[in-house]
Amino acid sequence: MRSDPFKPALYNSRIIDTYLRLIKKKYSYVNIGDLLRSAKMEPYEVADQGHWFNQEQVDLFYERLVKVTGNEQIAREAGRFAAAPDSISVLRQYVLGLGNPAKAYELIGKTSQNFTRSSRYESRRLASNKIEIIVTPEKGVCEKSFQCENRIGFLEAVATVFNNKLLRVEHPECLFRDGSSCRYIISWEKTPYMYWKKARNYGIILVLALVGASFFLNGWVALLAVVPTFVSFVLLACLVAASIEKKELMTGIENLRESTDKLLEQINLNYTNALLTNEIGQAVSKQVDVAAILRNVFQVLQKRLDYDRGMILLADKEKTRLLFSAGFGYSVEQQNLLQKTSFHLDRPESKGIFVISFREQKPFLVNDFDDIKTNLSSHSLTFAKMLGAQSFIVCPIVCDGESVGILAVDNVVTKKPLIQSNMSLLMGTATVIGISIRNAMLNEAREHQFSSTLQVLAASIDARDNLTAGHAEKVTKYALGICQELGLTKDYTEMIRVASLLHDYGKIGIPDAILKKEGRLTVDEYTQVKSHAEKTREILEQINFEGIYRQVPEVAGSHHEKIDGSGYPRGLRGSEIPFGAKIIAVADFFEAITAKRHYRGPMPLALAIKLLEERSGAHFEKKVVRAFIRYLEQDSKLLEELNAQKQVRELHHRRVPCRTSVSFRVNGRTVSGISTDISTRGMFVAIDDDFEEGSPIELTFSLPNSQSVKIQATGRVAWVNNNRRRLKPVFPTGVGVEFLDIVPTDEMLQSYVGAYAS
Repeated sequence: MRSDPFKPALYNSRIIDTYLRLIKKKYSYVNIGDLLRSAKMEPYEVADQGHWFNQEQVDLFYERLVKVTGNEQIAREAGRFAAAPDSISVLRQYVLGLGNPAKAYELIGKTSQNFTRSSRYESRRLASNKIEIIVTPEKGVCEKSFQCENRIGFLEAVATVFNNKLLRVEHPECLFRDGSSCRYIISWEKTPYMYWKKARNYGIILVLALVGASFFLNGWVALLAVVPTFVSFVLLACLVAASIEKKELMTGIENLRESTDKLLEQINLNYTNALLTNEIGQAVSKQVDVAAILRNVFQVLQKRLDYDRGMILLADKEKTRLLFSAGFGYSVEQQNLLQKTSFHLDRPESKGIFVISFREQKPFLVNDFDDIKTNLSSHSLTFAKMLGAQSFIVCPIVCDGESVGILAVDNVVTKKPLIQSNMSLLMGTATVIGISIRNAMLNEAREHQFSSTLQVLAASIDARDNLTAGHAEKVTKYALGICQELGLTKDYTEMIRVASLLHDYGKIGIPDAILKKEGRLTVDEYTQVKSHAEKTREILEQINFEGIYRQVPEVAGSHHEKIDGSGYPRGLRGSEIPFGAKIIAVADFFEAITAKRHYRGPMPLALAIKLLEERSGAHFEKKVVRAFIRYLEQDSKLLEELNAQKQVRELHHRRVPCRTSVSFRVNGRTVSGISTDISTRGMFVAIDDDFEEGSPIELTFSLPNSQSVKIQATGRVAWVNNNRRRLKPVFPTGVGVEFLDIVPTDEMLQSYVGAYAS
C-alpha cells in the first residue's frame, strides 16, 4: 500500500466545507482565512462543490486544524457533524425516505465518488441491522489515519438520522494496522417491527407444526384446545406487525414526500440564488468604481431578496473605522444617522456586532435583538435602537482573506423571520461583492496613480515659466466643459482630459530663451516653437497608451491644426483633423489669449469671445466654438474670474479684429489689401507688395459696422512683415501702418475699438 510513486489523492471541497461549518459552529475563535492559507486553499475553491483538493492540501489543513483547536479527535467529530440532522438538512429528508439505516449505508457505497476519487467503497448487508463497508484506496494512493477516523465518525452518525440507537462500529481490518483495506461493520438495534415480524413467523411455523403433529397422532381433541390460542397469537402478531409496518411505511412515505418538497424548495432556492449571483456578477462586471458597484448590487438585492432594508459599511484605508457606503430602505433621518456614524476597528474594547463580524470574518443571524443587547457597547445599543433594528443578518465582506467591510440586512415592516439559508446566500453574495470592491479599489488606485503621473508631466512644463503655470489645467477644464456641452461619452471625455493635460508636452524640447522671450520672435525662433506640436506627438507615442487612451498622441499633437489647412505641423484640413484636437484647439486658443504672457497682457473676455466667433469655420470647428461659449455662459464663477483679470493695456493700445478692404497710395502707387486688425493708433494690412519702413501712406477704408462711411487717414509704414524681415511670424505677409491723421474724425474709430473690446 505504500508503493512509490504515489498517485495524488483527490478530495471534494465538500469535505473541507464540512470541517469549516463545524469550526464556525464550535470553534468560532479559529481564523478560517489563516487556516485555508496555511493549506494553500482559497475560499472560492471551498465554495465550489466541483473543486478537488489534493492529499498535500488536506494534510496541511488537518495538521493546522488540530494545532489551533487542540482536538486530536476533530476528524471523527467532523464525521459525526457531517451526518448530523442539523448539518445535512435536505439530504437528511432524502435519507429518511429510504426507510431504514441499511439502505442508507448501502447508498454510501454508490455515492462515494462524489467525495473522493482516490478510494473505492463497497457495501454488503450482513443482516437486517448489520452492514459491512469496505474502503479500498486506489493503487499507489497514500491515505492518512485521520481520514479513517473521519469515516468512523460519519458512519456513527448516520443511524442517528433514523433515531436508531447505534450499538457499535467495528473496525476489524485497517490500512494502518497492515490491512489491505479498511473494513467497517456497523450494527444497530432492531426496530419493534422486526421483533413482531419474527414472532409472527415463528407463531405460524408453530401452528403448522401442531396441525401436522395432530394429524399424524390423531390428537384432534388436544389440537382443538391449543390451536385457537396459537392462532389468536399469530393473528395478533400479524395485526401488530402489519400496524407497525404500515406506520413505518407511512413514515417513510411521508418523509419521502417531505424530502421531495424540500428538494423542490431547495431547487427553487438554488435557482433564485443562481439568478441572484448571475445578476450581481453582471451588475458589477461593467463597473469600475466602488460607488457604482454598491448601487447596482443593492438594486439586485432589492429585486431578488425579500428584505426591508440593507446597508454596506466599508473600512477606511487605514482600517480604523467602518463607514456607511450604501443602503436601501432607510428614511432620510436614518440615512443621515448612518452617514454620521462610524464604528471603531482600532479599539480593542469595541464589541459591536459589526466590528466582531469584520474582525473575525464571521456572519451573525439575530432574530431577537434582546438576545445580544447585553453584549453591545452603549454606542452600538443606541445606534441599533435609533434604527429600530429587531432581527437582522450581518455578513463580513472578505476578499483574499482580508475583510473590507460588512453587509447587513433586516426586516422591520414585514417581521418575516430570518433563517440559516438567508445567511448562507448573503455570505455567497458578500464574497462576490468583496472581489468586485477589491478590484474596483485596485483600479481606482491605478487610475489615481496614472492621473498623478499626468499631473506631474503637465506641471513639469508649466514649472519652467511662472507666467504659463496652470495653462494645462485650465485648457483641460475648458476642454472638459466643451465635452459636457456636446454630450460626449465618458470614455471619450476621459481621453480628451489626458490629451489636454499633455498637449504642450513637446515644449520640453524648446529652449527657455525662446519660451520666455519677451520681445518678438524671429522666423527661426517661431519655427522652433511650432515644432512643439510634432514633438508632443512623438514623445507621447513612446508611452503605451491602450484602450480609450490610444488616440491621445494623435489628438494632443494636432491641436494647432486649423480647419482651412493653415495650421501646423501637417497642415490638416476639416475632417482630417481629429475631433478631439478641434476641442483642445478652441480651449488652448482661448486660454492663451486671456492669460498674461511675456510679450502682451491678457485679452478682455468680450474681445476673446468675438475673436473666437470671427475665426469659427476658418480656424475652429463651429459647433465646438458654440459649445464652448454655452459652457462659459453657464459658469458664472468662471466669467467673474475672467472679467476680474487686470487689464494692462489702455484702450488706444488695444488691437481688435477688423477684416475690411483697404485702398491706399504709397510712393505714387495705388494698391489694395485686406486688414486683419485695428487699433486707434494703426492697423495691419495683408498685402504682397514690398514697402520700405517709414514710407508715407494714404488709406481709405470702412469699418465693418458702418460700411457706408468712408474713413480717410494718413500715416506711415511702421513695420514690414515679408520674406526678408518677418517681425511677426504669426502674421501673414503685409505692413503695419501707424495713423497720423484721420478724416472725418477718430471718434468713430475709438467707438468701434471700445465697443469691440468691452
